[in-house]
Amino acid sequence: MIVIVDVGIGNLGSILNMLRKTRVEACISSKVSEIEKADKLILPGDGSFDVGMRNLATSGLLEILRRKTADEKVPILGICLGMQMFGRSSKEGELPGLGWIDAYCAKFRFDSMSQLRVPHMGWNTLAILNDSPLFRNMGDKPRFYFVHSYHLVCADPADITAVTNHGYDFVSSVRKGNIYGTQFHPEKSHRFGMTLLKNFAEFA
Repeated sequence: MIVIVDVGIGNLGSILNMLRKTRVEACISSKVSEIEKADKLILPGDGSFDVGMRNLATSGLLEILRRKTADEKVPILGICLGMQMFGRSSKEGELPGLGWIDAYCAKFRFDSMSQLRVPHMGWNTLAILNDSPLFRNMGDKPRFYFVHSYHLVCADPADITAVTNHGYDFVSSVRKGNIYGTQFHPEKSHRFGMTLLKNFAEFA
């Protein structure tokens, strides 16, 4: 069973619908008792970093998430803000992140002559740098849907599984052991997103 963790900061219904289309057993829950039974976890997130971390803290789920990921090594997939919260901090806010990945969040910054916009929004391709089961059966340049103004900056290149270019290359996917993250939204990414979620369910 995959549990989509509900702390009030993500597009939960769309993720659940996408998983159901791939015939994966999943549910949305904020209950410790259900999260304890999970074989895999998904932590979605939309909005600002501090709101996300505050919601996590007040949800009462930090300890069970730490135990599942650190002690039991249950695979967890962070999506968008969910992935950003895996890092240590963000330039967007003041609260510390989970610290599961040695990284911080920086905002896209371009010079005054640039035609590029922030947020980075729309379809873009990935360049796969390191092997990850998330990207099986996708070819060399999978396309996904992005909506974000901040991105992770990782201290260890080995944690980076894919980058995407928006003015410069930024981290669009990470993996550290059983911890997976995507800056893009697989639930908005049609067939590529469906394949990624199926891969997470079957291979991660």
